[in-house]
Amino acid sequence: MFFLKSTFNRKCFFYICYMINLHITDEISRLRSVVLGIANSNGPIPKLEDTYDPKSAEHIKSGTYPKEIDMVKEIESVYQVFKKYDVKVYRPEKIIGYNQIFSRDIAFIIDDKMIVSNILPDRDKEIEAIQYLCSQIDKNKIIFLPKEAHIEGGDVMPWNDYVFVGTYRGNDYEDFITARTNMVAVKCLEDLFPTKKVVSFNLQKSNTIARDNALHLDCCFQPLGKGKCIIHKEAFLDQEEYEWLINFFGKENCFHISKDEMYHMNSNIFSISPEIIISERSFTRLNSWLRSQDFIVEEVFYGEIAKQEGLLRCSTMPLVRD
Repeated sequence: MFFLKSTFNRKCFFYICYMINLHITDEISRLRSVVLGIANSNGPIPKLEDTYDPKSAEHIKSGTYPKEIDMVKEIESVYQVFKKYDVKVYRPEKIIGYNQIFSRDIAFIIDDKMIVSNILPDRDKEIEAIQYLCSQIDKNKIIFLPKEAHIEGGDVMPWNDYVFVGTYRGNDYEDFITARTNMVAVKCLEDLFPTKKVVSFNLQKSNTIARDNALHLDCCFQPLGKGKCIIHKEAFLDQEEYEWLINFFGKENCFHISKDEMYHMNSNIFSISPEIIISERSFTRLNSWLRSQDFIVEEVFYGEIAKQEGLLRCSTMPLVRD
């Protein structure tokens, strides 16, 4: 079951503006508009017990948690790349003292529909910050899933006739704060998009060891242009599902990353088009391979944001691609 709602049950924002015709069918077609997260007024360093992922906890313990001023600079560098390629950029409205970097999690687009994520309760306010944007979208295209359907955008990848979805199927699902998408949500996507093949992948989870945790599907896998993909084998709990992806893309087209490269978020880059990719400057092995495959690589510094177990794909929500 899923639900359509005409408005958010919160404070309304009114704008005189043109309607946004959502259109996302894959991860690589030429990007026209996107929501880019913000790090302004990110709030204090979280208490250890309030962290959502083991990598953030690791940096809090070591005293290396990222500073707001550095994260603002990093996101601005991505904004400048989007500006270079004439991409329309929307930003969340600022909520004082609130982390609003990872806009991918709060909603995602498949075809012409926006599915509002059921994210962790402490992050509920993030959707309020894009209400002005939702007022520019056909109300019948905004979909709310039932509360028991847990899902975040980092686990969902539209790919033409397919939708790839990261999940965790263990009976101990409720024990993992790092398990963000359940099989109830996978079934909802199957019902919403009956003409697409929804393929789910059972991912490795850890609340305490960042190198053993695939927080979302885009933390261990990403399809690229030219029929290529990035993948980390050990993140997939079921070997057959990993093999399915290898067969789908072809072994020769798969760039395998190590556990250390997964930890540093090498798979979490972002495609502006089939040929143009934004990547972190320190990903030297990956960036060299991308260029050898004739991709244009726009390098940015994003290493501070990466300390929160998210990178470029995590901080973007594409709205319109060709």
